[in-house]
Amino acid sequence: MNRHQQRVIDYLMEENRVLRQQLNGRRLRLTDDQRRRLAVRAKVLGRKVLGKVAGIVTPDTILRWYRRLVAKKYDGSRKRGPGRPRTRTDIAELVRRVANENPSWGYTRLRDALRHLGHEIGRNTIKRILLDHGMEPAPERKRQPSWKPFIKAHLGEISAADFCTVEVLKLLGLVRYSVFFVMDIRTRRVEIAGITCNPCGSWMQQIARNLTDCEEGFLLSMRYIILDRDPLYTAGYRRFLKDSGVSAVRLPAMSPDLNAFAERFVLSAKSECIDRIVPLGEDHLRRAIGTYAEHYHGERHHQGLGGELISPSPTDVASLPRPGPLAHERAHGASSNSASSSSTAAVSSASRVGRGRADSPSALVQSRRIIIGEPSGNRTTKCPLQLRRTTNSSPTSG
Repeated sequence: MNRHQQRVIDYLMEENRVLRQQLNGRRLRLTDDQRRRLAVRAKVLGRKVLGKVAGIVTPDTILRWYRRLVAKKYDGSRKRGPGRPRTRTDIAELVRRVANENPSWGYTRLRDALRHLGHEIGRNTIKRILLDHGMEPAPERKRQPSWKPFIKAHLGEISAADFCTVEVLKLLGLVRYSVFFVMDIRTRRVEIAGITCNPCGSWMQQIARNLTDCEEGFLLSMRYIILDRDPLYTAGYRRFLKDSGVSAVRLPAMSPDLNAFAERFVLSAKSECIDRIVPLGEDHLRRAIGTYAEHYHGERHHQGLGGELISPSPTDVASLPRPGPLAHERAHGASSNSASSSSTAAVSSASRVGRGRADSPSALVQSRRIIIGEPSGNRTTKCPLQLRRTTNSSPTSG
């Protein structure tokens, strides 16, 4: 290198120092293109020379830029293909559902079960799908059972009971009546157990006898009955049910949401029938409740049952004459006569409710089953031959 070239280099270095002084200590920010140009020139000079002439950044920084430039040249990530496609959404949903319904199954057993269904899925794919849905491995899923499968497994043995109060218009004014019903949670079938304006312990005791009757009792196949904290569910009532094989499950106070199935029936009965009429006496109320019970079982579609009927009729659909708010309902039946003659549990329940005198306290009787109204004083109530005579004492068992 001659003297002239050295003078040029000295001038450029001095000019570089002057320009850096103009920055007043501010950090110089370079673009990727500027870093690339400096890195290419710096590689030729080497670390020793860069230590003397580099003023913008350190030699290590410039060399790091150069190594990054070389690595980027041989980076083939942008040239990769799409890779293996993701598992179809419907298959992933099937994996999740099978794993949820069988919490004790591991990845291998799930793989074998899905292979039997015609889907070839690897263990790691099943693992990824379950982790994406927040589902734990088999041991953890097995230790954490949810309420939904537990209730579903015991639905056929669980019933629910509740009261529905109705204000009935009589000559002396409004009288509050209590409608007591029991529901089979699995089938949604409802038994209207009794209607009275004076519920008491003896009345509830007779209701328990009817519900646990050895031949026609509604609770014959039940093991549990859900009850709220109503004082009418006395210790004697619960003890009678327990002696008959039905255990009472008492809910916490002021928690109607825990008896949701029964509360939903109360809402349906009031919104679809009771709130649309003015009950004129006990007989009118019994007919209305009986008609709605028949409609509820044979004509009303239930979302909880997949839109199906509780007691469908095998005949064609025909219009049924209904009094009051149910006047335009349609039900399964070739005619009103055939529909009214269908021998379902709902109709028998409704027929028992529909009988009785309008405004007098009386006993409602049918084939060994007594539904007591109010205490009848010192009178003797005549019953069918299958029953013994009842007096003013506590009602006899049916």
